[in-house]
Amino acid sequence: MLEIKNLSLTIEGDKGPVEILKDINIVFEERLLYVFTGPNGGGKSSLAKVIMGIYKPTSGKIIFNGEDITELGVTERARLGIGYAFQQPPRFKGLTVGELLQLAVGKDKIMREFSLLYDVGLCPQDYLEREVDISLSGGELKRIEIASLLARELKIAVYDEPEAGIDLWSFSRLTETFQNYHRTHDTTIVLISHQERILSLADEIILVADGMIKEQGSRDVIWPLIMEDAGCNCRDACSEGNEEIVECHR
Repeated sequence: MLEIKNLSLTIEGDKGPVEILKDINIVFEERLLYVFTGPNGGGKSSLAKVIMGIYKPTSGKIIFNGEDITELGVTERARLGIGYAFQQPPRFKGLTVGELLQLAVGKDKIMREFSLLYDVGLCPQDYLEREVDISLSGGELKRIEIASLLARELKIAVYDEPEAGIDLWSFSRLTETFQNYHRTHDTTIVLISHQERILSLADEIILVADGMIKEQGSRDVIWPLIMEDAGCNCRDACSEGNEEIVECHR
């Protein structure tokens, strides 16, 4: 349904042009759940923003359901059914959470915003009348934005590090929500994450590093390769000298 062909992205940095993405080729199929993973600064978020139309590629094409959308902006792509949840969501002073979700679900689904908030670990009674402003924490804002995307019945939905700023209980609820949504909807889902629990949801994992696709394949194939490259299993304690390290970040 979505094909990226020979795509590259170069942006102007403080010291001149910087090549961010290099000759990217991906085909996203309908109803699959993809996870982008890889080192920080490797190009994951930039690739997601190119899909949404926030960044315009320097070269290459983006084909969506047979249509070349390379030159289309964010608004046009949103109308086609493409959505993006930012790593740091925007705030909207003067707009309540209920109003934001109502815009997403439409007037014919008045009560659905209640279940959407439950799905992301928020109590509707505590949040529907609150404004989407600085009074909300980063984690609360992230969950509200995710709920607004879940409401839209998108054809392709991209979530940039959906677990960022979310507590452990809400994270568990959120992974269940993605799993259930994937099972019951036709939306193609793209998640950007380093979390093993989110990686475990993937039909396919795409490893992005140095602006390139290093590996792509089924979860069962790619996950062992990632762990081998990492040099250790981060679920276990690592040791350095005579001292035990609880978490390994290699």
